[in-house]
Amino acid sequence: MNETCTVGQYLVDRLRQLGLEHLFSIAGDYAIDWLNRYVTPSSIQIIEEVNEVNAGYAADGYARLKGIGALCVTYSAGALCAVNAVAGAYVEKVPLVLINGTPSIKKTITFEQTGFSAHHFISGRETDMQSFEHITVATVRVDSPDLAPTLIDYALTQCITERRPIYIELLQDMVDLECEPPRGVLKPARILSDETSLEQSIAQICAKLESAENPLIWLGVEIDRFGLQDKAMTLIQQLNVPFVTELLSKAVLSEDDAQFVGVLDGQASSTAVTELAATADFVLALGVWLTDINSLGWDPDYDKTAFASFDAVKLGTFFGGQVALEHLIDGILAAKVAPKTRRLPEKPERSAPTVGASDVITYQGFYNFIQQYIDRKTIVSADASMNYFGSLLLDVPGLGGFVVQSSYSSIGYSAAAATGICLAKKPDQRAMVFTGDGGFQMTAQCLSTQTRFKLNPIIFVIDNGVYAVEQWLADASVFHADKPFYKPCVLHRWNYSLLSEVFGCRGWEVGTYGELGDALTGALKNASSPSIIQVRVPDKSIPNNAKWKAH
Repeated sequence: MNETCTVGQYLVDRLRQLGLEHLFSIAGDYAIDWLNRYVTPSSIQIIEEVNEVNAGYAADGYARLKGIGALCVTYSAGALCAVNAVAGAYVEKVPLVLINGTPSIKKTITFEQTGFSAHHFISGRETDMQSFEHITVATVRVDSPDLAPTLIDYALTQCITERRPIYIELLQDMVDLECEPPRGVLKPARILSDETSLEQSIAQICAKLESAENPLIWLGVEIDRFGLQDKAMTLIQQLNVPFVTELLSKAVLSEDDAQFVGVLDGQASSTAVTELAATADFVLALGVWLTDINSLGWDPDYDKTAFASFDAVKLGTFFGGQVALEHLIDGILAAKVAPKTRRLPEKPERSAPTVGASDVITYQGFYNFIQQYIDRKTIVSADASMNYFGSLLLDVPGLGGFVVQSSYSSIGYSAAAATGICLAKKPDQRAMVFTGDGGFQMTAQCLSTQTRFKLNPIIFVIDNGVYAVEQWLADASVFHADKPFYKPCVLHRWNYSLLSEVFGCRGWEVGTYGELGDALTGALKNASSPSIIQVRVPDKSIPNNAKWKAH
């Protein structure tokens, strides 16, 4: 690199070093100079988004596949629109960089000392930083060229270490000022474990594994976030133990693996999974986060389950603090516990359902039908809706082939996140998005960005006219009774398929299986734009594994 550098160039160079190839942005005058003079000439492609929340979701989806994502917005009016997306990334441990183009030092001092306001100001230089400091692992204000390298390096190192968002205020008068060039390559900080806690935790777990006749491994999302897939697979093979995942970690390992049984998600789980969990005499939960979305009417047996997550191990009354998940897995592998012999439940044969071309599509019928189109090259993304239930039981054979924001569960995430997923995926992969009509209404402009950049997700909008999942959470009995939906849950109906004419992509409206098959044939051939398939289903139709609460 050159021995002279500017603050604007420094930030670009560091982002590129970390593997960033696309930056999601909204034009704003406080950020435009950096974007135009430094990002545009670089190898990082600017993806001009339609609004800040869509940009945030897209950057989040991108980061889940790529290892880092970034968006650039303008001060307050732009940045504060991105708060929800950044909060979701914080909750779900997604390495996201928010670059906030910020008014100059002179404008800031003028406002603070005289009250003469530049546009977007609220209450001074701390407003935006204070808004983000609780949902990021680093908030820095780059207002000195001499300190810029230290501040930027600190924030980015925090991002890749903690796997969580950071916030960088880049003042408009800083970007062209000279600073020291980047030195070396940024790396995550070392993970640390307390030696005593680690040894005790390994001993506790190994003793349980040795004495258990029917152990089970439950893999959680931290396996993905910290890149521990290979070590987890080695442990499963060494122990010869079956494994399940949670919704948030679905497909963290290939679901084609012989030891995989299914997703453990309370009463929404398959019978094979619930029986396996019930008969297990020890469950090793690696990186599992307990939420109401992955416990659904079911409480884990804490006395027989060792939870290793959030840098701690919990097993009954035992607690081991400051135990890194990677070190724990390494220790269990080194102990070489004797492998088990446990017969796995037989996996049901999957075949295309027998339906008539003129049969009306039901929620469950849609998922039964769609299974035949999902292969190793498919990335599935399900939105916060009844699609959680339908997608949970899909077979997704591709490693890392499932993206969901089920812990934070912001409705509308998936369609917008598909923009980033499509840019980060491998060339031969195809994204399929399953969203509810209510969620899609929140981020429908994602079709504009996807069309502009010739991205080709297939977006299924399940059109039942209601916020079904909200009704289900509040009073699920409505779905099997002659009762009206709560008024706040009733949607204004859109002609979703006709949005293709607005944005210049492809669209279909289907209500029968014959129409659905024809639409899929067309969508799979459409390689140069998004495909939106509006799937009409009866308003009280829900997936089978959601009916336990309805009764």
